[in-house]
Amino acid sequence: MVVDFKELPDSSRVWIFQANRGFSEDELKEIKPKIENFLEGWTVHGQSLKAGFEIRYNRFIILGLDESQANASGCSIDASVHFIQSLEKEYNVDLLDKMNVSFKNGEFVAYKPLLDFKKMVKQKAVSPQTIVFNNLVNTKEEYKEFWEVPMTESWHSRLL
Repeated sequence: MVVDFKELPDSSRVWIFQANRGFSEDELKEIKPKIENFLEGWTVHGQSLKAGFEIRYNRFIILGLDESQANASGCSIDASVHFIQSLEKEYNVDLLDKMNVSFKNGEFVAYKPLLDFKKMVKQKAVSPQTIVFNNLVNTKEEYKEFWEVPMTESWHSRLL
Protein backbone atom coordinates (compact mmCIF):
# COMPACT_ATOMS: atom_id res chain seq x y z
CA MET A 1 0.00 0.00 0.00
CA VAL A 2 1.42 3.38 -1.00
CA VAL A 3 1.05 6.25 1.45
CA ASP A 4 2.36 9.79 1.43
CA PHE A 5 5.91 9.72 2.81
CA LYS A 6 4.93 12.43 5.32
CA GLU A 7 2.31 10.04 6.76
CA LEU A 8 4.85 7.35 7.63
CA PRO A 9 5.77 7.19 11.33
CA ASP A 10 9.24 8.35 12.39
CA SER A 11 10.12 4.74 13.25
CA SER A 12 9.77 3.75 9.57
CA ARG A 13 12.79 2.23 7.92
CA VAL A 14 14.35 4.23 5.08
CA TRP A 15 16.63 3.51 2.17
CA ILE A 16 18.32 6.37 0.36
CA PHE A 17 19.54 6.05 -3.19
CA GLN A 18 21.67 8.93 -4.45
CA ALA A 19 22.00 9.55 -8.15
CA ASN A 20 25.29 10.53 -9.69
CA ARG A 21 23.42 13.31 -11.49
CA GLY A 22 20.20 15.22 -11.11
CA PHE A 23 17.10 13.91 -12.84
CA SER A 24 15.42 16.16 -15.39
CA GLU A 25 11.84 17.27 -14.85
CA ASP A 26 10.75 14.96 -17.69
CA GLU A 27 12.55 12.02 -16.09
CA LEU A 28 10.93 12.76 -12.73
CA LYS A 29 7.49 12.78 -14.36
CA GLU A 30 8.21 9.22 -15.55
CA ILE A 31 10.02 7.97 -12.44
CA LYS A 32 7.46 8.99 -9.80
CA PRO A 33 4.63 6.79 -11.15
CA LYS A 34 7.10 3.92 -11.59
CA ILE A 35 8.06 4.16 -7.92
CA GLU A 36 4.39 4.32 -6.92
CA ASN A 37 3.63 1.23 -9.03
CA PHE A 38 6.55 -0.64 -7.49
CA LEU A 39 5.49 0.29 -3.94
CA GLU A 40 1.87 -0.62 -4.70
CA GLY A 41 2.99 -4.16 -5.52
CA TRP A 42 5.75 -4.39 -2.88
CA THR A 43 4.98 -7.31 -0.60
CA VAL A 44 6.49 -9.56 2.02
CA HIS A 45 5.25 -13.16 1.96
CA GLY A 46 2.15 -12.05 0.04
CA GLN A 47 1.31 -9.25 2.48
CA SER A 48 1.29 -5.65 1.20
CA LEU A 49 3.83 -3.30 2.68
CA LYS A 50 2.88 0.19 3.85
CA ALA A 51 5.44 2.32 2.07
CA GLY A 52 6.03 5.79 0.69
CA PHE A 53 8.73 7.73 -1.07
CA GLU A 54 10.03 11.15 -1.80
CA ILE A 55 12.60 12.56 -4.19
CA ARG A 56 14.85 15.32 -2.87
CA TYR A 57 16.99 17.73 -4.85
CA ASN A 58 15.96 15.87 -8.04
CA ARG A 59 18.75 13.46 -7.09
CA PHE A 60 17.87 11.35 -4.02
CA ILE A 61 15.19 8.66 -4.03
CA ILE A 62 14.08 7.92 -0.47
CA LEU A 63 11.94 4.84 0.16
CA GLY A 64 10.21 4.54 3.51
CA LEU A 65 8.57 1.46 5.03
CA ASP A 66 6.29 1.35 8.06
CA GLU A 67 7.56 -1.84 9.67
CA SER A 68 4.96 -1.72 12.44
CA GLN A 69 2.66 -3.60 10.05
CA ALA A 70 5.19 -5.89 8.36
CA ASN A 71 8.99 -6.03 8.28
CA ALA A 72 10.93 -6.13 5.04
CA SER A 73 12.37 -9.56 4.32
CA GLY A 74 15.40 -10.47 2.28
CA CYS A 75 13.15 -11.10 -0.71
CA SER A 76 11.33 -7.77 -0.42
CA ILE A 77 14.63 -5.89 -0.03
CA ASP A 78 15.98 -7.76 -3.06
CA ALA A 79 12.88 -6.70 -4.99
CA SER A 80 13.53 -3.04 -4.15
CA VAL A 81 17.18 -3.35 -5.24
CA HIS A 82 16.10 -4.95 -8.53
CA PHE A 83 13.63 -2.11 -9.05
CA ILE A 84 16.35 0.50 -8.40
CA GLN A 85 18.66 -1.38 -10.79
CA SER A 86 15.96 -1.16 -13.47
CA LEU A 87 15.86 2.63 -12.97
CA GLU A 88 19.64 2.73 -13.27
CA LYS A 89 19.52 0.96 -16.63
CA GLU A 90 16.57 2.88 -18.02
CA TYR A 91 17.91 6.32 -17.08
CA ASN A 92 21.64 5.61 -17.38
CA VAL A 93 22.30 6.71 -13.80
CA ASP A 94 24.14 5.26 -10.78
CA LEU A 95 21.91 4.86 -7.72
CA LEU A 96 23.55 2.02 -5.80
CA ASP A 97 27.20 3.05 -5.65
CA LYS A 98 27.83 3.80 -1.97
CA MET A 99 31.44 4.88 -2.57
CA ASN A 100 30.42 8.40 -3.56
CA VAL A 101 29.69 11.53 -1.57
CA SER A 102 27.02 14.14 -2.13
CA PHE A 103 27.44 17.51 -0.48
CA LYS A 104 26.23 21.05 -0.78
CA ASN A 105 28.32 23.47 -2.76
CA GLY A 106 26.49 26.74 -2.19
CA GLU A 107 22.90 26.09 -3.17
CA PHE A 108 23.84 23.18 -5.46
CA VAL A 109 24.30 19.52 -4.63
CA ALA A 110 27.68 18.21 -5.77
CA TYR A 111 28.60 14.55 -6.21
CA LYS A 112 32.13 13.17 -6.03
CA PRO A 113 33.74 9.76 -5.79
CA LEU A 114 34.93 9.18 -2.22
CA LEU A 115 38.61 9.39 -3.22
CA ASP A 116 38.07 12.78 -4.86
CA PHE A 117 36.16 14.00 -1.84
CA LYS A 118 39.03 12.88 0.43
CA LYS A 119 41.40 14.96 -1.73
CA MET A 120 39.06 17.94 -1.41
CA VAL A 121 39.14 17.58 2.38
CA LYS A 122 42.93 17.40 2.37
CA GLN A 123 43.14 20.48 0.14
CA LYS A 124 40.60 22.25 2.36
CA ALA A 125 38.29 22.70 -0.64
CA VAL A 126 35.51 21.65 1.76
CA SER A 127 35.30 22.55 5.43
CA PRO A 128 34.17 20.68 8.55
CA GLN A 129 30.94 22.71 8.23
CA THR A 130 30.27 21.62 4.64
CA ILE A 131 26.79 20.12 4.48
CA VAL A 132 26.95 16.45 3.50
CA PHE A 133 24.25 13.85 2.96
CA ASN A 134 24.52 10.92 5.35
CA ASN A 135 22.81 8.19 3.35
CA LEU A 136 23.50 5.63 6.09
CA VAL A 137 20.54 6.73 8.22
CA ASN A 138 18.13 3.89 8.97
CA THR A 139 14.85 5.43 10.13
CA LYS A 140 12.67 8.32 9.06
CA GLU A 141 13.49 10.06 12.32
CA GLU A 142 17.25 9.74 11.65
CA TYR A 143 16.63 10.90 8.09
CA LYS A 144 14.85 14.03 9.31
CA GLU A 145 17.52 14.83 11.91
CA PHE A 146 20.82 13.47 10.60
CA TRP A 147 20.67 13.16 6.82
CA GLU A 148 21.63 16.67 5.76
CA VAL A 149 24.25 17.76 8.30
CA PRO A 150 27.65 19.42 8.64
CA MET A 151 30.49 17.00 7.92
CA THR A 152 31.47 17.03 11.62
CA GLU A 153 28.10 15.43 12.50
CA SER A 154 28.31 12.56 10.02
CA TRP A 155 30.48 9.54 9.25
CA HIS A 156 32.25 11.93 6.85
CA SER A 157 34.04 13.42 9.88
CA ARG A 158 36.49 10.48 9.68
CA LEU A 159 37.92 12.18 6.61
CA LEU A 160 38.89 15.33 8.50
